[in-house]
Amino acid sequence: MATIRFGFRRLNFHLLRRSFLLLKLTAFVIAVLLFCEFLIYYLVIVWCNWPEIKTPAHDSERETLEPVLKAMFLADTHLLGEVRGHWLDKLRREWQMERAFQTALWLLRPEVVFILGDIFDEGKWSSPQAWADDVERFQKMFRHPPHVQLKVVVGNHDIGFHYQMSTYRIKRFEKIFNPERLFSWKGINFVMVNSIALEGDGCNICSEAEAELIEISHKLNCSLKHFPLYRRSDANCSGDDAAPPEERGIPFRERYDALSREASQKLLWWLRPRLVLSGHTHSACEVLHGAGIPELSVPSFSWRNRNNPSFIMGSMTPMDYALAKCYLPCEDTVLITYCGAAGFLVVRILVHFGLLASPSPFGWKLLRKFKTSWWSSGSKALTGGMAQKH
Repeated sequence: MATIRFGFRRLNFHLLRRSFLLLKLTAFVIAVLLFCEFLIYYLVIVWCNWPEIKTPAHDSERETLEPVLKAMFLADTHLLGEVRGHWLDKLRREWQMERAFQTALWLLRPEVVFILGDIFDEGKWSSPQAWADDVERFQKMFRHPPHVQLKVVVGNHDIGFHYQMSTYRIKRFEKIFNPERLFSWKGINFVMVNSIALEGDGCNICSEAEAELIEISHKLNCSLKHFPLYRRSDANCSGDDAAPPEERGIPFRERYDALSREASQKLLWWLRPRLVLSGHTHSACEVLHGAGIPELSVPSFSWRNRNNPSFIMGSMTPMDYALAKCYLPCEDTVLITYCGAAGFLVVRILVHFGLLASPSPFGWKLLRKFKTSWWSSGSKALTGGMAQKH
């Protein structure tokens, strides 16, 4: 009878031990998932700060500061569609962008967010139903409180290149996203340019776009568009999120990688911006045009296009501006964390089932050996010192 009771106690002990191990492993997995899929965005973005800008206006004896507009700029989200988008890839990339955007909204509290084109990856050929599905996912990912403005610039993947775009695709895009070309807030004017329509071949859509730009040219402070202004290549670009060194010297194709030289000159002449921001290249670059007009290419916001996505934070007044870059978590960091966690789990399970020797006894032996040798050498030194003293 005693033997049976002992056997039951031993069985219960093993079951309890295994249950405790399963509980610890489950807690470990949940902790790793929580860190990699949620907390890491807070830990990285919390270090981003709005750049300081001070433009004092002297009014008699007191100094007043102009109101500063906090604007966030991101580009090339490329939400995958039903044709080229694998469901797992879509789920992963959209979750990453949603968490990054929502975290940035919560921590940084911008007043306006601009997305510089290529919102969707397949907008240029998606069916009405696929378009509606993509829009619904976008609105969920980039949801924002009413006091935050979200402004979107059209890109070539949204309506197609010049030879693909049509009035139908443009109207479909503008039905979801406000078609306004000029947006003003706190005395700052932003002109949002349909750069795909700047082909210069006199087509109806191109003529209408140019007429709109000429009409609002005298109000310009800042120009936002998808295609960058004309430049030969990214050869002069540098930084962690610039194009890879082997790609920087590749010549840009006009009307495909950048606007044509003629269209770029027209924009600079008509609008005379103090700052130009663009997307399309998926990499960062700073260029000076004409009489020192700066253009900043904003990197892609999607981890599908970059290992280190980022966005731009801008503090702006009617007379000045300051820009800063905010990097998002690197894909490599997340993958390394998952691989390390998976390796730990495998070792822990193998040790539990006796298929691998536990590293703990080996570690304790090394520690004891180190302590013994340290104590022995310390004692000898102390004895020698006392002998010399005597």
